[in-house]
Order: sequence, then structure tokens, then C-alpha cells
Amino acid sequence: MERVIVIGSGPAGLTAAIYAARANLKPLVLAGGLYGGQLMLTTEVENYPGFPEGIQGPDLMIRFREQAERFGARIENVDVTSVELTNKPLTVRTPDAEYQSKTVIVATGASARWLDIPGEERLRGRGVSTCATCDGAFFREKHIVVVGGGDSAMEEALFLTRFGKRVTVIHRRDSLRASKIMVDRAKSHEKMDFIWNTVVDEMIGDTHLRALRLRNLLDGSSYEFEADAIFIAIGHTPNTDIFKGQLNLDAAGYIVSPDGCATNLDGVFVAGDVNDIRYKQAITAAGAGCRAAMDAEKYLEALEFAVKLEQPA
Repeated sequence: MERVIVIGSGPAGLTAAIYAARANLKPLVLAGGLYGGQLMLTTEVENYPGFPEGIQGPDLMIRFREQAERFGARIENVDVTSVELTNKPLTVRTPDAEYQSKTVIVATGASARWLDIPGEERLRGRGVSTCATCDGAFFREKHIVVVGGGDSAMEEALFLTRFGKRVTVIHRRDSLRASKIMVDRAKSHEKMDFIWNTVVDEMIGDTHLRALRLRNLLDGSSYEFEADAIFIAIGHTPNTDIFKGQLNLDAAGYIVSPDGCATNLDGVFVAGDVNDIRYKQAITAAGAGCRAAMDAEKYLEALEFAVKLEQPA
């Protein structure tokens, strides 16, 4: 019987593990086959406090992991295949094992949607990104492309105008899905322009993005378009499939929490991007992991105190 199981190993999950381990709860972290979350796909991280010179995303996550293990967290690089959270004890299953726990912290994150086109995976972190806040500053006075047409895409594009000499939005339709105020801001910005009814078919470059292969959806014409960076802003998919029917999810699949930590099930807590539809930053995820671990500790204290009261004198 575990006291705390953490599902996920990004900044939220590993911070939860650090705090739970320091509270002597000996947490078990089921990290997934590839631990570290989205930061494992990031190169330079310049906005995480404590690293004034910046740090590589994978290096930062290695430090998170080492710190959690130093305090006694046990980390297994396995995927969780199913859970049973509506009954006590809570049950978590992997391909080769079944675990039971008094509490579970869900920190499975959300995956950015990619275009899944040639060159994209190879050039990630080399001019291809899904996070303007993380990587925008690397492209000062460069030509930046943003793909998407919703509010998030316009927010990313407007943010990137602080750095790029030109920001081009590419959208598959002839109008944006974003709110009117965001559309007005974007269209009136002197650094921004738009390419309509167009999709990106390929990302071109050897060691860094050099150009894009674009295709017009109206006439089928294809051409090469020079760009130094491309930011994909077509949404995120929360990693919540295994929790459907047990945890309350919103229409987009994110875990619903009244306070950003508790869920609809006793003993089950949530942290990070699997619940956060707004910020999606490593530091906010880490803060949420801290809260989840502290709340799990308080829950266990109350639970175990109640058990002691029920025991005969």
C-alpha cells in the first residue's frame, strides 16, 4: 500500500514528488516511458528562476528528477494503462504491475498539437516551437511564422512582435476564429501580416529552419516561403483518456478542479497542465505540484488520525 502515487514526471509531477518525499511519504512516481514532460522537447529555458544564464530543458528535468530521488522518491519509467479511483484503496495499473495507494496526484500534462509534417520533428527546438513565451526571445529581428487562427494563436503572434522584425500568421481559412478584440489587435499591428487559405506541408532546413513549403487550398499551388522560426498554435490535448468516467473533465478534456488542486474524488489531486488551460508554464506547473503534495499530506494526516480514533483503546 503506497501513501502517494504521482502519475506524470514533468515539472508538476516531480515537484509533487520532491515535496511528498521531504514529508517522508515515500512517493512512487510513475513517470511514463519518456519522463520530463514537454521540457524534454525544449532547448534553452531562460525564464525558469535560478538559472540566469539559462538551462537546457532536458537538463532542468534531470535536476528535478535527481532532487526528487535524493529525498527518497521512487521513480519508474512506465506508462499508466488504467486506474480505478472511485473505490478505496485507489488502484493504478501499468503494463506489468498493479499498485494501490491512499492518495494519487495526477500530473499527466497536456500535449501540444503538432502539424505532423515532414521536417517538423527533426527541427523541433531548431526554429520549430509551440511556446512563444519559452522561445520567442531567441528570434529577435527574425521573420517568424505562427500557424493557427484562434485566440491562443493571436496571443502568441502579438507576443512575438516584441522580438521578430515580422510575424506572419498562416491560417487554413479566410477568416480567424479568434475573438473580435484579438482579431482587431492583430490586424492593426504594423509588424503582422496574414496568409489565408493556406497550410504548411513541409519544414525545410538542415540544422535550423530555413523555409516552409506552403500550399494554397483554393488553387492547390505550392511554393517555398522563407522563415527563421515557426510557432504552432493549434491547441493542446490534455492527457486524460485513462481518467474518463471517473474524474470530472471539461468539454476539452481537462480535469476540472474547484481550487486547482482537489478533484471530485477524495484522495485524488491534480497538478499542472492537465488542469491548467491558461498559463502552461514550467513554473506554474511546479507551483501546482507543490500545492498538490501539501494537500495530499494534509489529507493523509486527517485520514490516518481518523483511523487511530476508530481503534480500540
